[in-house]
Amino acid sequence: AHIPLFAHPNPKKVLVIGGGDGGVLREVAKHKGVEEIVECEIDEGVIKASKKYLPSLAKGYDDPRVTVQVMDGAKFMEENQDAFDVIITDSSDPIGPASVLFETPFYNAMYKSLRQGGIVCTQGECMWLHLNLIKPLVDSISQTYSSVEYAYTTIPTYPSGQIGFIVATKGVTTCKKPVREASDEFLADLKYYTPELHSAAFVLPAFANRAIFGDDTKKRKAEEEANKE
Repeated sequence: AHIPLFAHPNPKKVLVIGGGDGGVLREVAKHKGVEEIVECEIDEGVIKASKKYLPSLAKGYDDPRVTVQVMDGAKFMEENQDAFDVIITDSSDPIGPASVLFETPFYNAMYKSLRQGGIVCTQGECMWLHLNLIKPLVDSISQTYSSVEYAYTTIPTYPSGQIGFIVATKGVTTCKKPVREASDEFLADLKYYTPELHSAAFVLPAFANRAIFGDDTKKRKAEEEANKE
């Protein structure tokens, strides 16, 4: 949640698709400048179970800025275009019903639901296991989004201990550096995110960078120089 939120200069309205356990909501709610948070979860049972058995995650639902829509995320976005500054998709793996969340039409729907300058951040699978899924999706949505980048984090309970994020924008050149400064008080309440980690999350092993974005050394160096400015 924190990468797209700190990559946006002034996020006011945030949509979370999936993530019915409430964990993403909890983290989004830590950003006091956000005025409205919409949770769109297709399975109400997930929300009820999390509130009962995972209260430390589900406490995000207690925030007065949160509204819950129990419905299909694609349908909700169709009805709410040019509406959100940040859209976060917290989905399961691309098997069965969740497979549509990893297809181009869903990313097109997110793009239309974004305001200008908006950012989407989605579950991006594992670069050690799923490059065959990541690269075609990145190639496809790069035709629509202003920028498409890949970041990752380490989660011991996930396959290979790692999970990635596809971070894409509408009218923004990069999300690799935070554009807002986090206060010491804010950072003290976090267990993982730091401004340094934000930038480091986009630094991929050579094999993954080549597989996802190609071996365009000149372009990569130009981007690195631009990010230094």
